[in-house]
Amino acid sequence: MNFLSIFVLIPLLMLAGLWAARGIKAIRGVMVTGASALLIASVVLTFMYLGERSAGNTAEMLFRADTLWYAPLHISYSVGVDGISVAMLLLSAVIVFTGTFASWRLQPLTKEYFLWFTLLSMGVFGFFISIDLFTMFMFYEIALIPMYLLIGVWGSGRKEYAAMKLTLMLMGGSAFLLIGILGIYFGSGATTMNLLEIAQLHNIPFAQQCIWFPLTFLGFGVLGALFPFHTWSPDGHASAPTAVSMLHAGVLMKLGGYGCFRIAMYLMPEAANELSWIFLILTGISVVYGAFSACVQTDLKYINAYSSVSHCGLVLFAILMLNQTAATGAILQMLSHGLMTALFFALIGMIYGRTHTRDVRELTGLMKVMPFLSVCYVIAGLANLGLPGLSGFIAEMTIFVGSFQNNDVFHRTLTIIACSSIVITAVYILRLIGKILYGTCTNKHHLALTDATWDERVAVICLIVCVAGLGMAPFWVSHMIGESVLPVVSQLIP
Repeated sequence: MNFLSIFVLIPLLMLAGLWAARGIKAIRGVMVTGASALLIASVVLTFMYLGERSAGNTAEMLFRADTLWYAPLHISYSVGVDGISVAMLLLSAVIVFTGTFASWRLQPLTKEYFLWFTLLSMGVFGFFISIDLFTMFMFYEIALIPMYLLIGVWGSGRKEYAAMKLTLMLMGGSAFLLIGILGIYFGSGATTMNLLEIAQLHNIPFAQQCIWFPLTFLGFGVLGALFPFHTWSPDGHASAPTAVSMLHAGVLMKLGGYGCFRIAMYLMPEAANELSWIFLILTGISVVYGAFSACVQTDLKYINAYSSVSHCGLVLFAILMLNQTAATGAILQMLSHGLMTALFFALIGMIYGRTHTRDVRELTGLMKVMPFLSVCYVIAGLANLGLPGLSGFIAEMTIFVGSFQNNDVFHRTLTIIACSSIVITAVYILRLIGKILYGTCTNKHHLALTDATWDERVAVICLIVCVAGLGMAPFWVSHMIGESVLPVVSQLIP
């Protein structure tokens, strides 16, 4: 069996184990075992990949396997990974592992919740290892469908509205995406849906590229919170349970940026060069608008949700700059934001579970009653605003340096505008930290609150170690990513 199939097999075994489990201890045992196995497998894969590259293996994708599924349309179970895929798998495994501990005490319907959570995870892992267009789309849909129930059943606030809005908007994006994929397949005249082989043929007519590129980019861009199709994101994040918010913002939204780069940009480079300016304007709006919107929110989850709109906008913004440095920064930003936003949502869920409010106006002086969670929140905030030594700094610096390499007024003006988001982010993060953590605790009920439990500490410490590790030792990751970005960018350079 191909090693990459482990990332689909383990979630399948987890689903079977959860189905057969009786009692909360058995359910937790299955989840911890499965999540740990996925994390170990992702670490092993990373070392295997680095070993192959150091041994001189120059193949674009490693550990490939192909099994024909449906001959009439040349649909295959085709898998393979490069440095970008490996990084995304590692991120996904970390979020699933920490999300399991963040959901340790979830009630009610614990088994059902973890069943849908695991199915969502399987879709994410399957998407990142796939190199067949149809297989990618299939896993993409597997990752989206569970969100409706996870938010609608286990969410809070206007959960039914948020679940329906999220599902309808993402399904609308999926419709555009399916049309784009079919257009690529039939337009290329290929006898395969393998994206590497379609890219090698490079025979999609320019006129057709100009039709399928916007549809494909828009289809993935909806999931990446592309303006003005971002409105599902804040409502969905605000209503989702803690671990679902972590997985959704930390990993699921990365499917959008990954798909835009891997499919839209790679397979239709001429249209990307011709039409990128349109989406650059939209992503520039996302970056600044998301940051400003976060400034005026009073709900902790909405603040982080709009912050995610801004940071995910940077991912698409960098991809559209069409050079290696900016594209490398985009992937680093996916990793950094995935870890930071998962940490934020985990901490917000833990604070909400104790105070029963996410309203900033009702929270103050939390540092005195829950010092561990408060210090972790400060670290998350500093990473979010780009403090050197944490992951946010290296990702954003790489993006802006790469973006400024485009020596024309249009691109440099947009880059300067996007850079303003750094200042805006610092404003709302520092103001938020000062408001809820410091000062006198005025709510007498909050004085009796407890600090983090052991399971919460496991989740939070793991994420902080990853955020700090990526910030202080980013070079091996950026080198791994940069090598894999080059084949795509080389086609984009006119």
